[in-house]
Amino acid sequence: MAEAAAPAGETPAAEAKLGLYSYWRSSCSHRVRIALNLKGLEYEYKAYLEDKYPERALLPQDLKMKALNLQIASIVCSGIQPLHNLTVLRFIEQKVGTGESIPWTQQQIDRGFTAAENLVKSCAGKYATGDEVRLADVFLAPQIYAAVTRFQINMSNYPSLARLHEEYMKHPAFQAALPDRQPDAPSST
Repeated sequence: MAEAAAPAGETPAAEAKLGLYSYWRSSCSHRVRIALNLKGLEYEYKAYLEDKYPERALLPQDLKMKALNLQIASIVCSGIQPLHNLTVLRFIEQKVGTGESIPWTQQQIDRGFTAAENLVKSCAGKYATGDEVRLADVFLAPQIYAAVTRFQINMSNYPSLARLHEEYMKHPAFQAALPDRQPDAPSST
């Protein structure tokens, strides 16, 4: 994730440098590094966002809870999120048949949500792994939102995740990040 050195539309000052909070193996970070390199922008590589900004930690100190957050994030980013990509949905339509991408995706989301539900049901507090927003919540919130709005997933099958979704929708940071609230979102007017 890159942090801007200058407001949008302005040329960064010669001495200002972008900061890239990255993880070496992350494909998302990899994409950002390529884009910055193609644009010829210098950046300071910063290995972990948590180290720079330890307040409001996304990963708990407790090793078991830390592992649980990473496990939930992994379920989302490897088992659920890829199915939300249009190219994957189009591929399914081509290979399996017209109208088959939604049921197939629903089945895969079901598998991921079943796993996540089983992980959080015994440890959830107000949020997925306690009473503080953690990395698991950052990963779950967008996927639950997309599952409900794009893929018509019946959340009654996942009572813990459904309750978490309600909490996310009340939280200002999650509300501000909703897709339809972004400046480049298509207008409904």
